[in-house]
Formats: sequence, structure tokens, C-alpha cells
Amino acid sequence: MSVQNLNVKDFKSGFETEEGAVIIDVRTPAELSEGQIEGHIMINVSDPSFPVKIGELDKSKPYYVYCRSGGRSGQVCNYMVSLGFEKIYNLVGGIIAWNNAR
Repeated sequence: MSVQNLNVKDFKSGFETEEGAVIIDVRTPAELSEGQIEGHIMINVSDPSFPVKIGELDKSKPYYVYCRSGGRSGQVCNYMVSLGFEKIYNLVGGIIAWNNAR
């Protein structure tokens, strides 16, 4: 399985319709003021406990991952695939694209 990079429309449609979908925000807590996607869980990629928290997730669920602009979330998605996660989706353009599309 590889990462699927999705635009805002497909990302939103995906997590709204795919059963068991989990939205992960990998930004820092300070970045939440830039906006957020309702229902997300926060797993800060800069936190030392990040690998442990990712490793505890259910690998069979679909994960929709975003950050500020799509760079860090892309790296996280690739990392998750390397751990054996099967359904990984990256929001191209991150929360910036999300906010611009609203």
C-alpha cells in the first residue's frame, strides 16, 4: 500500500464516508489557532512520544492525515505505511488548503 494524496474535496468526502475513518492532525498545539478539522486527534510529529503514539493505532483503520501545508503529514503517511498501515490518506496543501476551500 502507498500513500494516497487527496485534495480537500476528496479528503473530506473520504473521511465522511469511509467507515472507521480517523483524522490525524500532526501539527504542534500552537498551530491549532490556524484552524482544525472537526473530529481530529492530535499526534504532534515533533513530540518525542510520536512513534509510540502512532505505533499504538489500529493498523486496519483508514487514516486521514494533515498538517499545515502537507509536508509533515506526507512524511508521517510514508512512515505509517512503513509500519504496515494499509489505508493512509494525505491532505495535499494541509490546513491552508482546507481553510482556502471553505
